[in-house]
Order: sequence, then structure tokens, then C-alpha cells
Amino acid sequence: MIGIVITIIMAIVIGAIGSAIAPGGMPGGILGSMIAGFVGAWLGSWLLGAWGPVIGGFAVVPAIIGAALFVFLLTLLSRTMNSRSY
Repeated sequence: MIGIVITIIMAIVIGAIGSAIAPGGMPGGILGSMIAGFVGAWLGSWLLGAWGPVIGGFAVVPAIIGAALFVFLLTLLSRTMNSRSY
């Protein structure tokens, strides 16, 4: 049970750090940060592998880079969709 809590907390922290690094920021507050953390961990480990410290099942450095990349891509997609609607 405590492992699930640590995993969720780490996803929120990783998502918040990735959102702070990327321009635009992740909407959705804590839930958005958690989603960015989980997707960022998957994306970062897929692109960069699992290196660096591992906390709560996340390789922290690739997860933060992946979360920042995910937030950046969402920002680009959002801007593209908004510019096409006008």
C-alpha cells in the first residue's frame, strides 16, 4: 500500500518539475501533474532508458526529461489547435 502512495507522490513531483521546466505549464493542477509524471516516466524511459536514481519505480532523471517533453508537446498541440480554430 505504501508503495502505491510513494509512486503517486513521485509522479506528482516529477510532473510538477517537468511542468516547471517546459514553457506553457501543464493544466489540471495535481491531477495534471500526476498524468504528466506517469506519461513522462514512460516517455523518458522509452527514449533514454532507465539510468540515474530510481525512486518509487521511476528513473528520476529520464522521467523529468520525459515529463518536460510531454508538457512541451501538449503546449505546441494546444497552440496549433487554437490557431486553427480562428
